[in-house]
Order: sequence, then structure tokens, then C-alpha cells
Amino acid sequence: MARTTLVWFRDDLRLHDNPALAHAVASSDRVIPVYLHSPAEAGDWQAGAASNWWLHHSLAELAAALEQLGSRLVIEQGPSALPLLQQLIETTGAGAVCWNRLYQPWALARDDNIEKSLQIQGVSVDTFRAGLLFEPRAVCKDNGEPYRVFTAFWKRCQSLGLYQPASTAPARLPGEPLRAGCTLGKLRLLPTINWDRHFQTHWQPGETHALQRAESFLSGDIEAYEEARDRPALAGTSCLSASLHFGECSPRSLVNHCIERLDMTDDEAGRLSIRRFMAELGWREFASHILYNNPASTDTSMNPRFEHFPWQQDTDHALQSWQQGMTGFPIIDAGMRQLWQTGWMHNRVRMLVASLLTKNLRLHWLHGARWFWDTLVDADLASNSLGWQWVAGCGTDAAPYFRIFNPVLQGKKFDPQGSYVRQWVPELAGLDPRIIHEPWKAGGVPDYPEPLVSLKDSRESALQAFRSL
Repeated sequence: MARTTLVWFRDDLRLHDNPALAHAVASSDRVIPVYLHSPAEAGDWQAGAASNWWLHHSLAELAAALEQLGSRLVIEQGPSALPLLQQLIETTGAGAVCWNRLYQPWALARDDNIEKSLQIQGVSVDTFRAGLLFEPRAVCKDNGEPYRVFTAFWKRCQSLGLYQPASTAPARLPGEPLRAGCTLGKLRLLPTINWDRHFQTHWQPGETHALQRAESFLSGDIEAYEEARDRPALAGTSCLSASLHFGECSPRSLVNHCIERLDMTDDEAGRLSIRRFMAELGWREFASHILYNNPASTDTSMNPRFEHFPWQQDTDHALQSWQQGMTGFPIIDAGMRQLWQTGWMHNRVRMLVASLLTKNLRLHWLHGARWFWDTLVDADLASNSLGWQWVAGCGTDAAPYFRIFNPVLQGKKFDPQGSYVRQWVPELAGLDPRIIHEPWKAGGVPDYPEPLVSLKDSRESALQAFRSL
């Protein structure tokens, strides 16, 4: 009997190194690729507007790529994925479904229910690891406990062996394509107002561009990564975070390329940069492992002491000023405006804006996490939760609470000529580099606010609040 398999695409919008797709092609007479849009299943953490923009364009490219293979991406939408799958199984006579595993708490619960339900119906289910280097259960201490400190976690990952074979994209998908489903436009992923008009000048979603961007970075700029990665005015990072989140490229293939590059690089500075980038991929891995073992960390401080932390309750003015990039601290405002206009922010600056919000303004980290979730094209539940708790000092392996980034000193150190500030805060473009991070020294700048808070006084207030726990 001919075997028909549904391949359920999720955060793995690629053809290369896609284990579920490779398995289906190798074992089936007919392969039907499907995408099921059921955002309500994510509960309070449904994808934000910027992520949906990226998803729309990434799905469009995936659909075009599948047509080149003689297939068609079937898109369906509804409140939940299970009845959509069941209807497709009935329509196609599929005897098997395969997918690549997700690790968000809501996805784990949903997928477990779907797998059990389909198996009861006599449908074969095969799942694979594609978005992580290791299963969360596979990286643990000798006593079986999960890691809470990154350094030890990453050391264990390296000991397990980072190089893992990656599959190539299939040349063709077997069987006749299914001519059903809804159009991509019916998912209504694009914003109804034109706030995303600058996104397309900065980003090109989809597997093709992700692979091109990865190749360009890994074959050249990566050797300067250690030096350039903290300079927001430089193109010193890979800019692959959104592609990794949506699975347009695989962490396994990136790590493999890095290992190969290490073997070809004699320069010690270059080797250090390559290892640093690999460690950043490790941090992404660590975030997923932390979330897997601490599912409440999306909304709850991991350090229970912070349940009683005296966060500021009068949030409206301070939060709005922060969101709009009108805090009076140039590098903070540059980052927040870069975020709004491009859907992305340099990682060094992400730490600075988070520190100002949670420490100097003493607003709960969830205010920031929610804003990032809606405005970042690379919004990832695990990385977002870990990052905000790390800066706020309330998470696992967190920065010490007394580590409060000074935006003036950080600006002078990492944007010494003020190039980043000039790009995103044009009101300050005419200031001398010596004072661009302290515009109040110019006697005030038209249309630019005075600092929201005193850095010195707000730092002391934050430390006093922490000592009260």
C-alpha cells in the first residue's frame, strides 16, 4: 500500500537539514507539507506583530521553494492544530505524520496530546530534533539535575560532541501535491497599518537569504566577531537570530561550519572569535534548556526573593518614554528607536535598555519582555525570558543585582564617536562626540528630553530596594 505522510512545518521553515522532511521523503510514496496556524494555543505568548511579519514572508518563500520541488505547502488555520491534522488525514488518507520537536511549555503539552491522539487513531507519528543541538533531557549534571549556570552547561555540551551530520535538501517531494487549504493572506499576519515599512529595507526573510547571510558571515566577518560584536555602529554580528528562531537555518549546520572554520584558521584572534560565536549559539541552547526545566520562567522570577521586590507601580510615563526612545539617555533611545523601525536591536544595547528599565526605572522585567515580544522580529520565548531575567538579576545564572549598566559610560565605550546615536537619534547628530552621550552638557537640545532619572540616585534606590528583600 502506498504510504502518504504529512510533514508538519512549524519553527523549521527550511528544506536543508530538516530531519522530519528528510525522513518523510525517504520513507513515503507521497509527502504533503502542511503549515497549521493556530496561534491561540500559545496562550498569553502568541507571536507578536513583528514576528508575524517575518513569518508571513518566510512562509511565502517556503511555499515557493516547495513548488520548485513539485509540491505545494498546504496552509490551514483554526483554534487548535489537532482537528486540522485529523481533517487532513481523512482527506488524504495519510498513515503517518512527522514533525520537528518544539520545546516551549505550551507546545510540549499540545504536541504530546496530538501524538497520543493520532496513535490511538492508528496513525504513525515520528518526531525529530531540529531546532536544538541536544535534547534538554540529554544535557545534565552527573546527578541528573539540569544545569543552571551557562559555563558548566556549555562545557558539558562540548564534551558530548558538537559536530553532528546535517542532511541536505531533497531534490523533489514524491507524490501529487494536495490542491487544498487556504491562502497565506487569510492568516492576516501582516499589520493593518504601515508601521513595518522600514522592515523590508533591513530584512529579507526566508531560507535562501538566511543561508546567504550565514555563508557571508561564517566565511569572513566571523573572525572579527570578538572585537566587533559589542559595537552597535558596526555590522559585527551575524544577524541570524530571526532565521534561527523560524528555523530558516539550523544551529547544527552553523556549528558544523564553525568547527570546519576552526580547523582552517591559524590566527588565534580569529579562532577566539569563532569560539565566541559558537558560545553564543550555546547561550541560545541554554535558554531553551532553562525554559524546558523551568516552564514558569516566562512570567515568574526564578529567584523567589523577587516575588517581594518593590517594583515601581506608577509605570505609565516612564514605560512610555522608554518604549518611544525618549528617556534622555542617547544610547538607550537609539536602541529603542532602532527596535521600532527595524524590529531588531543590537545585543549589547538590549542589555543596556533592559538594565535602565529594571534597575534605574525599577519597572518589572515583564513590561520589557512583553514589549520585546511584540516588536522583535527574532522574538524567542526562551531567549527573551532568560535575557530579561538575566539583566534584572532574578533569573538563573543572572548578572549580580548590583551590576547596573551606566548608559553614559557604555555609550562612550562602545559607541565612542556617537555614530550609532547619530543614526537613530537625529536630534543629536550635530553634537560633538565628546558630549553626544551627555547632551545635557550642551545646555539642552531642541525636541530631545532631559534624562528621566538621575543615574546616581536611581542606582542607589535600586540597591536599597534589593537590600530590603
